[in-house]
Amino acid sequence: MIDDTLVVEGVAHDYNFLPENCVDEEQVGRMVGEHMHQLHSKWGGSEYTIEKSMWMDHGAGPEVLGRAILAESQSDIIVYHDTPIYHFFHDGGSPLATGVAMRKRWPNRVFVYGAVSPLRPGAVERVDELVDEYQVNALKFYPYDMIDGRITGLDMGDPKTAFPVYERALERGVKVVGIHKALPVGPGPAGSLRVDDVEAAAQAFPDLTFEIVHGGLAFVEETALLMDTTPNVVVNLEVTASLVRTAPRRFARAMGAFLEANNGAQRIIWGTGCLAVHPRPLIEAFWNFEMPQDLIEEEGMEPLTLETKKNILGRNFLRLHGIDEDELRASIAGDEFDTDELAPAWGGHVELAGAV
Repeated sequence: MIDDTLVVEGVAHDYNFLPENCVDEEQVGRMVGEHMHQLHSKWGGSEYTIEKSMWMDHGAGPEVLGRAILAESQSDIIVYHDTPIYHFFHDGGSPLATGVAMRKRWPNRVFVYGAVSPLRPGAVERVDELVDEYQVNALKFYPYDMIDGRITGLDMGDPKTAFPVYERALERGVKVVGIHKALPVGPGPAGSLRVDDVEAAAQAFPDLTFEIVHGGLAFVEETALLMDTTPNVVVNLEVTASLVRTAPRRFARAMGAFLEANNGAQRIIWGTGCLAVHPRPLIEAFWNFEMPQDLIEEEGMEPLTLETKKNILGRNFLRLHGIDEDELRASIAGDEFDTDELAPAWGGHVELAGAV
């Protein structure tokens, strides 16, 4: 917690860039890893950067990832996102197994989003598997996949591919679908990173909430307009949150646009994407961030109030999933992470971050 404010890490990922986990002979997955390490260094700064050889040649695993979030930052809850990037990585890029292992280790502190690729055969049955075998809290989509040897974009509003997955999700009691947008990860159609296709899906399925992950990293105005016109769309700040340190005015403009949307302060979810960046410096920067006065006076942007920060850092996620905050606080009180003392980043030595 930070000043007794409960913090939900809205997206956590495990990574494995080892050659044997990369699908293609050209090792595109390795190139993705190299690019991600550049961003990792930029977003966190030297004090929070994992040494490159360890980043590239080891997976993190549930213990290192979990403790980086729960012991080394002010985060109280982990939301682990499985990803279906099967065209680059055999394990999908952020394997479900890590999230399940963390939830088993810390059941009151971990939630899991399970990955589905609607473009692949068996997607509807995959929903059943995720619910029955893994008890996921939500689904996670990726905007493109390799189909018949070609990178193919996913249209979130396609009645033939996506709608049957939504229908099965609702039948099985799943109420949230997270969709990666805005941030390219390897080659793929840029148009699929836009948010336009979410509108048709959200309008056709008003009982589902569509969570735009990386909201505001690109297509800020389009995302804000979608929020304004479609009440069952929320944004997750994974990666976008890094701008609070590296590009604060760009971050301010994204936040300003989202806060202007209908009930916007209730529809923004915190996320850093750890392992992509250590969460502590971003939480602290966000807690101390103030909307620039000139943007408030000259462009009419709303101030980022303490109450809004508390909503974004935790309350909005809990509300979205119907979780009572008082009950959650009681369930984690007195456990190993119920302390004001923060452990050193990555266990005190960046080389340990790669230990499995």
